Amino acid sequence: MAEVLLHAERLTKRFGGLAAVNEVSLQLWRDRIHAVIGPNGAGKSTLANLLSGDLPPTSGRVLLGGQDITGWSPEAISRQGLGRSYQKTNIFLPFTVWDNVFLAAQSRDPQQPWNPLRWVRPASASRAARARCEAALELTGLATRRDAIAATTSHGEQRQLEIAMTLATEPQVLLLDEPLAGMGQAEAEQMVALLLRLKKDHAILLVEHDMDAVFTLADHLTVMVNGQVIASGTPAEIRTDVNVQAAYLGEEMH
Repeated sequence: MAEVLLHAERLTKRFGGLAAVNEVSLQLWRDRIHAVIGPNGAGKSTLANLLSGDLPPTSGRVLLGGQDITGWSPEAISRQGLGRSYQKTNIFLPFTVWDNVFLAAQSRDPQQPWNPLRWVRPASASRAARARCEAALELTGLATRRDAIAATTSHGEQRQLEIAMTLATEPQVLLLDEPLAGMGQAEAEQMVALLLRLKKDHAILLVEHDMDAVFTLADHLTVMVNGQVIASGTPAEIRTDVNVQAAYLGEEMH
């Protein structure tokens, strides 16, 4: 059943006199993918940073699961149920695929604070972490690659691995920043299929430049230009919006 999991209200981020994000409001619903699109410098990644706690807002607020998380640290927001991937893949290259995901899974151990150097865990905590790890690997299609060294995997597999690490923390909301960047057609198709699988149990914010993927995946789109929302609606509404066509999509979406 669709429910609002994250609500941003009039979020603004100023750097000196520049408003990188200017009074942006949006809602993220479970079982829906909400894409944020716009030209370079539109404020898309800054918006994601505000939602994840990587940047504090100048004004506005963010509600996650009904809880006001404005100003919380990224770690606290993550524990509240928000997972994030970044433009640049953020994984431990010398470790195996399994070890990467298991480290992320251990961060949700309620009995002890996470410490990446502490490998000895209570048996019950280890079992729970292993179960989260297995589930994340299965969901992302990496179960057969668990023993591969992350540095030896393909670009597409590394992007899948970062999402698997995020899933191992059991988030309800996923913020995915250009997950298809740098992929060939086959890898992009696999990522699109993965995001459609994830949609059922998560609310997803997708920042992406691949317009074919965006219009395949998105249930709702927000278009940003110069830090402001110029349009928000269904893919069909956005395709035909004259302001969007003039500012961003142009003739490519006809």
